Amino acid sequence: MSSPHADQRQRSRRRLIITLIVTGLILLLLTGIGIYGLITGPTPQDPGGSSHPGASEPPGAPGEEPGARELPSLPRTDDPEEYVRAVAEALFAWDTFTLLTPADHRAVLIEDADPTGTETPGLIADLDGYFPSAQTWRDLAEYRTRQHLEIEDVFVPEQWHEAVAAAGDEIADGTIAYTVDGVRHRQGVWYGDAVSSAHPVAFTVFVACEPVFDRCQLLRLSQLDNPLR
Repeated sequence: MSSPHADQRQRSRRRLIITLIVTGLILLLLTGIGIYGLITGPTPQDPGGSSHPGASEPPGAPGEEPGARELPSLPRTDDPEEYVRAVAEALFAWDTFTLLTPADHRAVLIEDADPTGTETPGLIADLDGYFPSAQTWRDLAEYRTRQHLEIEDVFVPEQWHEAVAAAGDEIADGTIAYTVDGVRHRQGVWYGDAVSSAHPVAFTVFVACEPVFDRCQLLRLSQLDNPLR
């Protein structure tokens, strides 16, 4: 009959083995064909719901009308860093006091989604973590809320290099991830006075460029403030 201590050691050893196997499977899944869909998705809370200026205050300049504006498309380029910078700006540069809607801003990014369609549903879900809902957008518009991103750093994270090394040939040439560190700036109007706020943000953008596609295309986004490092 084995001793209680021996049984405990065996159970601990089994737990360790199971943990190592599960960790290995997660790494293989992350670096395999479905890499992007397995990256942590957006949080359920509305990214624009609680941090706009004057959230509980009366709006300013109630008699003014929002203006018209057109959104530029993402650049047609095979430079992944240039492309990622453009994606980052498109994610965060918006003004609720226009005739545009969150759907208009999302459309710019979805237009450049994976041409094969494989990652498009995931990208659409990812964008929920970056743009306010339609109702929150209308609330923000009362305070003329606008925002933009000040990019501080764009780099290929070490975790991506590790994933590529572990995946072997499973990740197509030209597929790459960049993590963006920056500051989200918001401005608005409260009782007729201009107010502003700044908040650090970080996220990872997954793109595919040549030779997998003839130019860079947007694949997926990490959860906001939960990037690869």
